[in-house]
Amino acid sequence: MESSAKPVESSATAQNQPESVSPDVAAAAVTAAESEALRERIVEVLRSIYDPEIPVNIYEIGLIYSVDIDPANAVNIRMTLTSPACPAAGTLPGEVEDKTRRVEGGTDVKVDLVWDPTWTPALMSETAKLQLGML
Repeated sequence: MESSAKPVESSATAQNQPESVSPDVAAAAVTAAESEALRERIVEVLRSIYDPEIPVNIYEIGLIYSVDIDPANAVNIRMTLTSPACPAAGTLPGEVEDKTRRVEGGTDVKVDLVWDPTWTPALMSETAKLQLGML
């Protein structure tokens, strides 16, 4: 005669098991951490690029409006220049794209040069203002 009773977990076993995390949640957490690490590496590279007329990097000057990374690790950078007549207009966006492409982990890079909002010295970081003697 077969028993229809199912084995019962002891309450001690049930209490000691870790809460399971769904694979989707775990993957999203890893992806978010990887995305943030990629963003930090990109910002580090952007801090190595200087406007030829201002002895401060373009990130601290406030020329980089955003660094967005999609789930496939494609990078979109929105940036501006100090003015539309900036002599670096022909080279600076290309340098940003080229150096960002060299950062490990990104799958694609797109640099959008925008003029709205217009750059003003108010966008500069405290560090940039200090370096330029504005504080």
